[in-house]
Amino acid sequence: MREQLEGSQAVARAVARCRPEVVSAYPITPQTHIVEGISRMVRAGELAPCEFVNVESEFAACSVAIGASAAGARAYTATASQGLLYMAEALFNASGLGLPIVMTVANRAIGAPINIWNDHSDAMALRDCGWIQLYARDNQEAVDLHVQAYRIAEEISLPVMVCMDGFVLTHAVEPIEVPEQEPVDAFLPGFVPRQVLDPDEPMTIGAMVGPEAFTEVRYLAHVKQIEALDVIERVAGEFRDRFGRDSGGLLEAHRCEGAETVVVAMGSVLGTLEAVVDEMREQGVPIGALGVRSFRPFPSAELAAALAGARRVIVIERALAPGSGGPVSADVRAAVQQAPLPLSSVVAGLGGRAVTRRSLRPLLARAAAGELGELEFLDLRSDVVAHELARAGEIERAGPHAEGILRQLGLVAGGPV
Repeated sequence: MREQLEGSQAVARAVARCRPEVVSAYPITPQTHIVEGISRMVRAGELAPCEFVNVESEFAACSVAIGASAAGARAYTATASQGLLYMAEALFNASGLGLPIVMTVANRAIGAPINIWNDHSDAMALRDCGWIQLYARDNQEAVDLHVQAYRIAEEISLPVMVCMDGFVLTHAVEPIEVPEQEPVDAFLPGFVPRQVLDPDEPMTIGAMVGPEAFTEVRYLAHVKQIEALDVIERVAGEFRDRFGRDSGGLLEAHRCEGAETVVVAMGSVLGTLEAVVDEMREQGVPIGALGVRSFRPFPSAELAAALAGARRVIVIERALAPGSGGPVSADVRAAVQQAPLPLSSVVAGLGGRAVTRRSLRPLLARAAAGELGELEFLDLRSDVVAHELARAGEIERAGPHAEGILRQLGLVAGGPV
């Protein structure tokens, strides 16, 4: 049954259906509503024997999940932005130990300057920490991916991040179907850990590994990620057969048949992108969209096959690698290196700036005409940038650009600029 639900509350219910035994949490916008929802269910006894652990930091939240998972409990946590960065050391430990933790990342920009709105900077910063990363395009997909995430994590013994756009999804209210308990139980069996800390059978995990074996251990971490590609696809197929929704897997193609220009993107921007693609298709423009659901592991072979008929590729980037360009573009470019295609990176929606049809239409028209450069910034206010560069060049102690631009726009009090 579909209900009008906030995305965060729907995810909280979906996680509850997965019967977690330990939930550790530290509040940070915009993920807080998720763990608040779970905490209310735990307090009401609806998730017994689940234990909800309030911790003093995001580092502690991940550390508690590591300890719980190592002791044989199904574990969950959630975070965003600076909180994910604070977990960094523990994230590598969780994946290195092969612990099947599931975590929601409510994607949010990283400061400085401080920004609480959505982009993918947080998850991109930790893209190589060894966790599987799945990206939801809408709240129904976010719900469904959490159920699949536990199956994937526990089958291959790797942790999984389910990434959903902060505010755009976490705080949006829309019709959502949260799977009932009985079918979830049938789809997701009880947790049987591959390794467990048991006082009756003592063992050590997290041993020191020197140069004689470290390369082999890291290689095996890579092998497990590659093996996860097949697991993700198979679990998505089983979910589709049982629940009737195609909301998992590696990629999602939209009108790519016969498309000369294909636009690659992740997350909630796909809905707007596909609407513009449909409009352009009606006008006879051969353009398509390709959504990436699994960013880690990256489906290189599958993506290359999906782009085989294209003449050019555009990648919508929700994060920026300063001094380089777009992090997703690097993987896309590597995937198509055997049949190199002209590729443009378009950085869009940083810090919550809206990615609208009005902005995408002229961009994609230029793309279809082959007029885009290698790196573009959607809706960049070039006049503001030029003014700030001129100001900074004239003043010896100009201060941070953020404050200079805010004064220029009249958004904070300040002296003349």
